[in-house]
Amino acid sequence: MRLSTRAKYISYIAVLHLVLIILVANLLSKNKPAFIASEVFLLLSAAASIQLYRNFMQPIQFVKSGIEAIKDKDFSIKFVPTGKGEIDTLIEVYNLMIDQLREERTRLHEQHFFLEKLIEASPISIVILDYDERIDSLNHKAQEQFGQEAAHLRGKALNETNLPLLQELADMQDEDSRVVKTNGVVTFKVQRSHFMDKGFKRSFLMIEELTNELLESEKNAYGKVIRMMAHEVNNTLGATDSILQTTRNILTDPDFTELKDALGIASERNRRLTRFMRNFADVVRLPTPNRTPADFSLLVRDVSTFMQAAASERQVSIHLFLLEVPVVQSVDTGQMEHVLVNVIKNAIEACVSGNVIEVHLTQSLLLIRNNGAPIEQQVNASLFNPFFSTKKDGQGIGLTLTREILVNHNFSFSLKTEEDGWTVFRIEMEG
Repeated sequence: MRLSTRAKYISYIAVLHLVLIILVANLLSKNKPAFIASEVFLLLSAAASIQLYRNFMQPIQFVKSGIEAIKDKDFSIKFVPTGKGEIDTLIEVYNLMIDQLREERTRLHEQHFFLEKLIEASPISIVILDYDERIDSLNHKAQEQFGQEAAHLRGKALNETNLPLLQELADMQDEDSRVVKTNGVVTFKVQRSHFMDKGFKRSFLMIEELTNELLESEKNAYGKVIRMMAHEVNNTLGATDSILQTTRNILTDPDFTELKDALGIASERNRRLTRFMRNFADVVRLPTPNRTPADFSLLVRDVSTFMQAAASERQVSIHLFLLEVPVVQSVDTGQMEHVLVNVIKNAIEACVSGNVIEVHLTQSLLLIRNNGAPIEQQVNASLFNPFFSTKKDGQGIGLTLTREILVNHNFSFSLKTEEDGWTVFRIEMEG
């Protein structure tokens, strides 16, 4: 068993004085005055040794008490000077150190509190990861963005979540920045960075939705171009068609029959070009929806019946899965009818003989799905881009108008081919 410094010192003093007492007793036993004086001196020496030991141990006790206070994170304990030079110097240094530690802790707590409040109040979604690259916490904006799924994200890696956005961000590295489209419309700017926590690096994601800003900027850009094109083309076509019609009326001689036919074809091409430009202009002129409560299930049924003839021509069947009770939604009936016609029309065109189109409707969700040709992965992100089309003679107007109408109704939507091979147009309405 190892002895402490205190035990060694006491043992040493005790043995030393015991030896001295024995020596004095042997040497001065016959000289009683000298013997008594020696014994008194030894007792005084022992008392002095004890006092010196206490003086030596006092700084150690101060240090020990200070270490215990620091270990307990109690920075309120300070020592009062004793009047002894060496000890007071130690006390002064300790009190100065404890004041600095207390101020530093207070400053760090204030900064941490401010940072927490700043993160919570941020209009940008912030996802903080732990040391193992798993989700540790989300700020208020991120919880709103991810909805009910947010409660189940803690402890999961990004690629283990059920959210396509987070799955797509799993391969991002620190200091990377990326623009992501989740359903061809909703657009996010994502930046990944890191901070130091207890000497180790922890990453976080800042997710900012740009959808409204991009759509507005995009609409302003193509709106200006369309208005300019429509003005120039319509002015030219109007005058040209007038000349063509006048010329046809003048050419009454049978010898000019072929020329009249050619002029008629040219006039028809003019009218087609006029309709073409009118379709483009419709995107710009789309009015704000006049929303009124309507039975959405009745609207879905009527449009499906209307599109049944087109489906039958391709030997494609349309099956409805509607609720028995009315589904009342506040919508612009005319605009939503245009959406349904366009979506079902696209579904029919993606199908061949024997394929099926299913229309599922609940109180807040509409699914129009088909098992026709799937949407290619590289095309998916561009589906709702203005005037983008995969059809040979397509103008890309239908999905652009559909996008504008649904955005103006504040309805969430997506179009993609799922893992089971079915292509689904999903519209989430107000519950």
